[in-house]
Amino acid sequence: MGFSDVIKSCDRLFLDFIPKSTCILFSRLQNNVRVPRYPASNLKVAAMALISLTFIPACSSDNKQKPISNSKLELNTPFDKESLPQNVADHTKTAVDPWLVDVTQQSGIDFTYKIHIETAGPLIAAVGSGIAIFDADGDSDLDIYLAQASDTLPKGTPSKAGMNRFFEQVAPMKFIDSTEGSGLADEGFTMGVASGDYNNDGLPDIYVCNNGQDHLYKNLGGGQFTNVTIEAGIDIQGTSVSAGWLDYDLDGDLDLYVTQYVEYDITTQCTDAAGRKEFCGPKAFPPSKDVLLKNTGDGKFIDVSTESGINKIAAASLGIVFLDQNADGLMDIYVANDAYANNLYVNQGDGKFVDLAPILGAALNMNGQKEAGMGVIAADFDNDSFLDLFVTHLVMESNTFYKNLGPNIGFNDTTGQSGLATSSMPFTGFGVSAMDLELDGDLDLFIANGKVTRGDSIFKCNTPPPLTEYSEPNHIYLNDGSGKFKIDNNPLCEFSKDVRTSRSIVHADLDRDGDLDLIVSNVQEPTQIFRNDAPRSGQWLVVDLLGIKGGPVTEGATVMAQDGEELMTRTFTTCKGYASAFPAEVHFGAVNPGNNIEVVWPGGIRENFNIEKWNQRVQLTYGEGETK
Repeated sequence: MGFSDVIKSCDRLFLDFIPKSTCILFSRLQNNVRVPRYPASNLKVAAMALISLTFIPACSSDNKQKPISNSKLELNTPFDKESLPQNVADHTKTAVDPWLVDVTQQSGIDFTYKIHIETAGPLIAAVGSGIAIFDADGDSDLDIYLAQASDTLPKGTPSKAGMNRFFEQVAPMKFIDSTEGSGLADEGFTMGVASGDYNNDGLPDIYVCNNGQDHLYKNLGGGQFTNVTIEAGIDIQGTSVSAGWLDYDLDGDLDLYVTQYVEYDITTQCTDAAGRKEFCGPKAFPPSKDVLLKNTGDGKFIDVSTESGINKIAAASLGIVFLDQNADGLMDIYVANDAYANNLYVNQGDGKFVDLAPILGAALNMNGQKEAGMGVIAADFDNDSFLDLFVTHLVMESNTFYKNLGPNIGFNDTTGQSGLATSSMPFTGFGVSAMDLELDGDLDLFIANGKVTRGDSIFKCNTPPPLTEYSEPNHIYLNDGSGKFKIDNNPLCEFSKDVRTSRSIVHADLDRDGDLDLIVSNVQEPTQIFRNDAPRSGQWLVVDLLGIKGGPVTEGATVMAQDGEELMTRTFTTCKGYASAFPAEVHFGAVNPGNNIEVVWPGGIRENFNIEKWNQRVQLTYGEGETK
């Protein structure tokens, strides 16, 4: 980063009310940029503290509405309310209590993503650890599949020490390790996971993104899977990080998009300015081209990357999300690239895509700079019915908020005005989740942070070497309902008081009590589960969509619900965040909930459904609503 780049970044942060002089000082110290008038001294830690201490996140706020008593909420789930264990959420807590409570130890989840290295260096060791949350066995509760890095670094031959792990939920927040005999014990160097029903049998299947050969696992039912990669015609080699299912051609089955990172070479070594081994950046390797696989409807896939136009561009792709940007009923593809311009592949309806990110304002930040895109979310943060984009980035770039101005109009980088620039500047964000923490009708942001380069830190951690110098606290941003955010500031927060090297984050209503809990993957430290104990400002609704034979798929549908005069818009998709799969369901919170739910199915067909009450789970079936 040159001095002119520093000035541009600080101009951007000035919108977020940080003094430009402080920003430039921090930039110089962090990046060894020569800046006039600031003496070379031992102020590096002080500068980091000046910025970071102001914005250490937590888990609650004192400006939200009072909670609704649990006695007013009815549970409509497969679990018996009276049998809920003591670790189920207590929503009578006040705003000064922790809103997210670490229940990992009592959950039965005992898993650590291990990268099997003694010193920093291999790029892929700094990338991984995806999560999939899905109902694997058809019992209506949610199970967890966790990516593991094989011990091929540095030995080259994998062993069972590096296999992925599958945990089945047997009671609210209680899991057992069911990996053995499940068929899901993938022993590749796994970084990402995708979940979707590719063969329309009603069972979610699993796609595993590896450094090496990717794998597709067909769900046989009852928590049993089988590897069908070869018979499905899939042969993706390379460094896959994220994948997602979508029906891009509206033929009624799910196709697959896979992000490819770089042409990784384990013999390439990188060092920092002091000559110490350091994790390589993406520019140390040639960038890769992404892959689009078309589902032929008979259990097989064909590679249509060339004819679709998505492999015209080689970039170090990481995160991916799908949205209908121009409201034409066709799914478009947004890709977050590391150190390259981002892509927005707009579906042309004839099997081809055109990258319109530069034209629509979603390729670069407001200063025209490429950034290190990691995780990405497409969500309506200001309840204007348009899906905004939020991308996590490297230290000194800030995360970026692209406000959607409307179909075919494009996006505007409003990171500073949204209150999201300053506090993210000293951190490296990877995973991201957008969910309504306290059921007040808007989406809050949750960021998993963890550095990829060394740097002095004011944060104490217990992360084992070689990542001791790479750990950071995670962030929570509370939405005021208009797309403006404030970082949370409760020092009791268990979500952000631990300092770790985090990667993926996924939300899910694990205990089926109506609010969303969080799962966070960390490198070299245990994966964590945080139960949502936030005081409730409103009511909740979980929507499941069911397709029919010959009808559209559910993946990519838009679901809308009313909260007073506000229209809340959600996308029914498992593909979002970073290298992970979210549950196939849509969650709403509302203070003044309405009874009408509108669904826009892939292809553009609209249906209205009337529900009698909230505080329940509902299933909406294609063809059973009132069409417009």
